[in-house]
Amino acid sequence: MHPSCALIVWLAAVIGVQFAGYAGLALLAVAALALAPRSVYRWMAYVRRARWLLLTLWLILAYNAPGEAWLDNPWAPTYEGMAEAGLQAVRLLVMLLWLAWLFTAQGRDGMVSGLWGLFRPWGRFGIKADRLVVRLSLVLDNLQSSREKGAWRRMLLTGGYDTDGPASLGLLVVPWAPRDTLAVLGCIAGLAGVWVL
Repeated sequence: MHPSCALIVWLAAVIGVQFAGYAGLALLAVAALALAPRSVYRWMAYVRRARWLLLTLWLILAYNAPGEAWLDNPWAPTYEGMAEAGLQAVRLLVMLLWLAWLFTAQGRDGMVSGLWGLFRPWGRFGIKADRLVVRLSLVLDNLQSSREKGAWRRMLLTGGYDTDGPASLGLLVVPWAPRDTLAVLGCIAGLAGVWVL
């Protein structure tokens, strides 16, 4: 799959997750796992990292939605709140699964190449795709590398410029295939179907 097409598919899935119920979320999760079964390991790592976010999201939604209290206890969340909290938590889990799919299927180089392909046509409007992709690549490199303790002090002393970065950036250019066009059209049709329903 073309890296730009993978980003479009990922974006369509993330948008579709916002409107889907449990059946649609199950379908989206099965689709992500069918496209890249190995993404389940990365997904489990993402879920482990987001466990406190998931718990906090669930508690906030469960306790703040008006409705009938669970078991008629004044301190308990509402039935409506628990239903909404459960749905939003599953939506977040499916979004994390699609993010794991994207990084498993494309990796860092594929992400950079896909973004370059998506932003390159916007050059007519003054958006510099090359600069944007280089900066994003440096951010992705920075997020993946662990810094030694006290590195922020050195960054402050040098004016925030870190000279340890790469001197050049390689860009993977993949030709667009007819199946990529079909995937994008399928995403558009799927989003239109979600929008109508």
